[in-house]
Parts: sequence; structure tokens; C-alpha cells
Amino acid sequence: QVQLEESGGGSVQAGGSLRLSCVCSGFAYRFACMAWFRQAPGKEREGVASIDNSGSTTYADSVKGRFTISKDNAKNTLYLQMNSLISEDSGMYYCAAYRSVRPRRPLEPGDYNYWGQGTQVTVSS
Repeated sequence: QVQLEESGGGSVQAGGSLRLSCVCSGFAYRFACMAWFRQAPGKEREGVASIDNSGSTTYADSVKGRFTISKDNAKNTLYLQMNSLISEDSGMYYCAAYRSVRPRRPLEPGDYNYWGQGTQVTVSS
């Protein structure tokens, strides 16, 4: 069984910053938290950033240069540092994990097996 719990969301003005955290726990074979997704009202869930076991990262074009994904394996925690926030960044942010097989498409929701409940991010312009 696995559990993913996000935190750190909130309301900020455009240009501000937030740091999201996701504590991941579980005993599944090759289970690993490695990505952040977001979903705005009325829109599909989209990949934001991912990081694999080697430290290689992938970012959506819309957040490159502004967001940074990182992880602390000792704490089983995934992070997303969000800077220079804009209103388009608003939405529910979810962390995601895979089981056994690494996602072939790191920013594709369908390639992940586990999800947290999400943390809300609201950016006011």
C-alpha cells in the first residue's frame, strides 16, 4: 500500500512563490514518487514537472525557468518550488507515483499509478 500527501498550497499574488511538498510512503515494488501535476477547473490534468532516480528532470514548457522539482530520498519527500507565479498557475496540484515500471512519458497522467489528494494553489493577478 502507498500513501501520498501533498502540502504547501495556498493563495498568493502574482509574482509570489510557494513550495509544495509531498510525503510518499509505501512498500510497493519499485514504488517512487516522481512527478507533479495540476488541474484547473474545467481543464484536464496536466504534467508540471518530474524527476527520476538519476536526478533527470522534465518540465512543462509553461513552467520552465520558474518551477524546480527536487526530492529528498531520506525523507521520502518530493518538492516543487514555484517562483514568479502567474494566474495561469492556479489549480489543484497533485503528486504522482509509479509502481514497478518507470513512466515512459513522465508528464502523462495515464503513466502513473498513485496519486495524492492534492493541494490548492491560487494565484491572484
